[in-house]
Amino acid sequence: MSALLYLIPIALLLGGAGLAAFLWALRSGQFEDLEGARYRILEDDEGQGSRRD
Repeated sequence: MSALLYLIPIALLLGGAGLAAFLWALRSGQFEDLEGARYRILEDDEGQGSRRD
């Protein structure tokens, strides 16, 4: 029973930290361009020093 006195606050702190990280990601624009990543992976970046062996 005494373990719950430690585990419950730790779980609440970790949950709050996860929520804070998610809200920070929302505010910093991490989820703004969901479609662009789909198409950027298909583009060739020849100008960035890629070499062909």
